Amino acid sequence: MRRVLRFCVILGLVAFGSDARAQDAESNNWFKSIFSTGEYVGELTYVGEADVERGKHAVRNFDESDAILRYVATPRISLGVLRLGVEWERFSFGMPANSLLPNTLQSGALIIGLDTRFGDSILVRMEAHPGFYGTNHFGWDEVNMPFLVGGTYIYSPNIQFIAGVQVDAEAKYPVLPAAGMRWRIARNWVLNAVAPDPRLEYEASRNLTVYLGANIKATNYRVDEDFGSAQGNPELNHAVLTYSEVRAGLGADWKITPIVTLSAEAGYQPYRTFDFYRTDVRFHEEDSAPYGMISLHGAF
Repeated sequence: MRRVLRFCVILGLVAFGSDARAQDAESNNWFKSIFSTGEYVGELTYVGEADVERGKHAVRNFDESDAILRYVATPRISLGVLRLGVEWERFSFGMPANSLLPNTLQSGALIIGLDTRFGDSILVRMEAHPGFYGTNHFGWDEVNMPFLVGGTYIYSPNIQFIAGVQVDAEAKYPVLPAAGMRWRIARNWVLNAVAPDPRLEYEASRNLTVYLGANIKATNYRVDEDFGSAQGNPELNHAVLTYSEVRAGLGADWKITPIVTLSAEAGYQPYRTFDFYRTDVRFHEEDSAPYGMISLHGAF
């Protein structure tokens, strides 16, 4: 039943797009407005060799690369600001054979959301990410649609409080609440204590910000139908894998132009898990590993 619902969601999105394109006059104006404003990210992270273990079974000396591409158009409508885009993320691991863990985890999804406000002090974001969350190959069985709803309360120009909830039917805990705050402590110091990228920022100049921060990831993927059999454990065939990691390090944002920012970051990854939670197969990181990240991002 879940597969049918997912298929209907994707068909509905396609049908909506086709219907909009059929209306020539309105479509041209709408198309122009979509690409007049937006935001983008291109990011690459490399994590050095580390080990994970499960009881006496360990997977040793594998590295990781994480690539992200994202574009979101942000046209304004009467209700607020639409968020319409696409994103792709791919984890590649240097796993040895028969490790019970996949070499690749990747997702390709649409971004469909809305930013709106209630009064002068409350901002709300609703955003869904329907797409494919799998390994080397995408199939209809790997369709999922996690979504989030969050709000910001503007207490003052220097202090904002944030709260929200993320929903993912494939997760071990389908509903996860979160809260945080953004506080301009002083003229050049900002505490941005909001997941998934909490950090303490220092504005060294108009175009340069340095920071101490973290990055928290937790995404659910479905492995291939024969993955478990190839690993000698058929229980893992088509299983859901939750991949989680935390990175912490020092970084800098250099605003090259008003719409292009170059970021670089280096630090350690103290936490990582591969959790097939429905089959009680869970690997956790045995020690930390160094990482480096570089990205180009901006808004226009």
